[in-house]
Amino acid sequence: MEHRVTDRAACAVGLALVALVMLPGGASSEPRRATSTHAFLESIGVVSTFPDRGQPLEKTIEMVRYGGFRWVRAGIEGLTDNGRTTIQTFLDLHREAGVRVSWGLVSGGTDIAKLVETARILADAGALLAIEGNNEPNNWGVTYNGERGGGNAPSWMAVAKLQRDLYQAIKSDPVLAKYPVWSLSEPGAQRDNVGLQFLKIPPGANTLMPDGTPYADYANVHNYIYHRRSPHPKDNQVWHASDITAASKVDGLFGNFGVTWSRGFHGYSQEQLNTLPRVTTETGTIIGGEVTEQLHGLHLMNIYLSQFKQGYAHTSVYLLRDRTDESGNQSFGFFAPDYAPRKAALYLHNLTDILQDKHALAAPGQLDYEIGEHPETVHDLLLQRSDGTFQLVVWGERLVGEDLMTVRFGKTHSSITIYNPTVGTAPVAEVADASSLKLALSDHPLIIVIPSPAK
Repeated sequence: MEHRVTDRAACAVGLALVALVMLPGGASSEPRRATSTHAFLESIGVVSTFPDRGQPLEKTIEMVRYGGFRWVRAGIEGLTDNGRTTIQTFLDLHREAGVRVSWGLVSGGTDIAKLVETARILADAGALLAIEGNNEPNNWGVTYNGERGGGNAPSWMAVAKLQRDLYQAIKSDPVLAKYPVWSLSEPGAQRDNVGLQFLKIPPGANTLMPDGTPYADYANVHNYIYHRRSPHPKDNQVWHASDITAASKVDGLFGNFGVTWSRGFHGYSQEQLNTLPRVTTETGTIIGGEVTEQLHGLHLMNIYLSQFKQGYAHTSVYLLRDRTDESGNQSFGFFAPDYAPRKAALYLHNLTDILQDKHALAAPGQLDYEIGEHPETVHDLLLQRSDGTFQLVVWGERLVGEDLMTVRFGKTHSSITIYNPTVGTAPVAEVADASSLKLALSDHPLIIVIPSPAK
């Protein structure tokens, strides 16, 4: 006999119907290894402005807490000893909001000594996540030891030497050596082959810098959701932006560390890219044109899931709140200029609140499940909280319509709860003694929560 539970809350706001059905046990499934929920939550970061750019620290703390962000991208640009943004700004942000910071040279910076000195202070307070190289030296060139590089200069040699010296300074420092160094962003823009498409230049690479030159521990990309080669919304827009292969039409991992997008310098093979440690320090999209606030909100929530599923250890979305100290299109933010949360902030708040977990799980377990026939717009991510609870996130990226599918488990579960972060943080449906679920997926995640067998 079929037992059906309707997601009335979802129907009330025109979202996808969730139907749950009890089917006989023993349905086709296979064991899947979960990932720690804590690890996923720790991946969620954001780019922000600070007091030197007119955003009060107390408002920043409030917004960071609301969104559930675990780290913030920052650096020495704008940092002073007595100005509006000091190292104490970031210590207070860490203390009050619980976030760590990636600490970089940012745009055009070359002061390695200052970076090291301030990073040590952050590390001593437990506030440091990683060290980052220059921000987009193709757009903001550097002058290092009297030599120009990047920007409009014909060579990137000065950029390469700066990144080499930064890496050496961090790894030779007794306090900072244990922290990962993230590469500079946009190495795919190199005008000459100085080897920045590698974390460490391998033998026989034929680059201008010597074989064995170390640059970073993690590849760092700025894979914005839309690109001139992919300018319009389509199904799987976010998933494709996270793609690490040559098929991606945005400025992603392959175009920066596989074959560089500007001059075609060869880096890692696809097989090597599959396991290359990687982070994103900027992604996102503006609101405008075909991208409504609703689509913006869905994109910014889905990007964290998509990135983590495709191997990115950390993802920072641009931007926490629209900038008010510069001209141009300033509608990237989770929050509007008046600090009002947009749908992106609301949806992410709901997602992180539903998943909440403050402790790492050293050895996640397995859950037997299988998703029946489904299109390429449907994705899944199996998480497990530190208390043993499984959280199976299944999401769709269909612009129009929905897909009906069945999730089959290897056994009957006595209690299953469904959440929809576009509706709120309360369950939208619950069922007992079920071995299968029938789901309707459209453009957002559903979170299927199954208590630990020990509970």
